Amino acid sequence: MGKGKIYKIGVIPGDGVGPEIIKAGMVVLNAAAEKFDFCLDTVYYDFGGERYLKTGETLPDSAIDEFRKLDAIYLGAIGHPDVKPGILEKGILLKIRFDLDQYINLRPVKLYPGVWTPIKDKGPEHIDYIVVRENTEGAYCGIGGTFKKGTADEISTQVDVNTRKGIERCVRYGFELARKRNKKKTLMCVDKANVLTFSGDLWRRTCQDVNKEYPDIKIDYAFVDATCMWMVKNPEWFDVIVTNNMFGDIITDLAAMTQGGLGVAAGGNINPEGVSMFEPIHGSAPKYTGKNVICPIATISAGGMMLDILGETEAALCVEQSICKALGEGYIKSLEAGKMGMGTSEVGELIARFVSEI
Repeated sequence: MGKGKIYKIGVIPGDGVGPEIIKAGMVVLNAAAEKFDFCLDTVYYDFGGERYLKTGETLPDSAIDEFRKLDAIYLGAIGHPDVKPGILEKGILLKIRFDLDQYINLRPVKLYPGVWTPIKDKGPEHIDYIVVRENTEGAYCGIGGTFKKGTADEISTQVDVNTRKGIERCVRYGFELARKRNKKKTLMCVDKANVLTFSGDLWRRTCQDVNKEYPDIKIDYAFVDATCMWMVKNPEWFDVIVTNNMFGDIITDLAAMTQGGLGVAAGGNINPEGVSMFEPIHGSAPKYTGKNVICPIATISAGGMMLDILGETEAALCVEQSICKALGEGYIKSLEAGKMGMGTSEVGELIARFVSEI
């Protein structure tokens, strides 16, 4: 173990393949800690489907109090076939995001060398951008209800909540990121302002106001439907995208497929002033549980994101370079479950070895 800074990390392996991918991820993170002289003090939590089925408990408030004392949270996957959809997602994932005010959902969209993309004639030099999704407002606030439920006259409402404060801090994060990346230095605000005129107007005015503080960053605007088209046709146009909660949720799954699928797509739920959570964006894949066949690259990449946000930039870069080496030089044959040419744990050990050697 390193002798340098100590980071307290809460680890939630979760359901399905979660424990396997987290184990592979921790092997890589520990290799990085040893090489770059810092320590990971891990605390494991058993929140997920099995615990819910035994106790009826998703995530107690006492856990949130514990999480506030951590430096970061590393999550595997949440979702259990015997638990009704929505219970674990709302009770664990959304509760953590909202209670810890993780107001940025950060989704790098990067095509690694050696990874197949369904987009013809595009390579790693074309697909390399980041989506900054507002993570605690919008239609996901749970404000709404039903009237005359179960009748022919039933009405349902789901309120899309957008605040100036919530938009501004999200947009500012996007501008800072565009400056830090120092690539195209362009922020694209994605909305549907031609139809959703009230929220769209607030987003656009806020972008314009914050842009005055970042004269070196160019700002563009695009409707979300056109953005989906360009993600497939011209992904090289993008640098940093900033968008609301619902649109961000949808377009990042499309983006994930352009970078080779959910097996490589990592995400961070960020509170720049507090505790952030990092995870692969794929689900728990219960049919592969315990078979050592699932691709852990997304989880390993999420661990690299965690190191970057914690300030261990060199270590984060080393993890990314090690992933690139494993994929680009053909060590991993495929990202599909059971077709990697090695097991989940072996992928973790391989990338950990590269971390030590690079």
